[in-house]
Amino acid sequence: MDDTQAARDALCGATLSEKLASIGIDRGRMVEIRHLDAIGRDYGIAVYLFFEKDLATDRTLVQVEAEFCGVPEYERPYVRVDRFLSFTLENDPSFNRTLDEFPMMIEIVSLGEEPDPSSGRPVPVITGLMPFLDEFDVEEDPVRRSGQKLR
Repeated sequence: MDDTQAARDALCGATLSEKLASIGIDRGRMVEIRHLDAIGRDYGIAVYLFFEKDLATDRTLVQVEAEFCGVPEYERPYVRVDRFLSFTLENDPSFNRTLDEFPMMIEIVSLGEEPDPSSGRPVPVITGLMPFLDEFDVEEDPVRRSGQKLR
């Protein structure tokens, strides 16, 4: 068993949803993008961000991945959170400072497990919806609105 599996097993709760709820991850909840990335790393959870609401809410990750398998990674309507942050920081080294000033809050859409294509074993997955540019309110504190405490 790897460290992330042991960390997940140590969370309070019997199901994946209960365990994630114990650390503030629940459907409909708004979570700061870097916090979501840290949870993915710490607990071995694949975290995907969607840019289109209908894909995030009406289809499974497996369905979406099958449809877009031939599309280059950064042209798809979804991306893993770690890849999004890595790409963004490569292209804008000041992005972390921007996030300090204007936290990017991700709406949690689903929690579950999907089969790992290489092993067939279930992998825990969180999907989230990226905010749309017209939803950014620079006057409102999005972290306070969400009730989340940043690390």
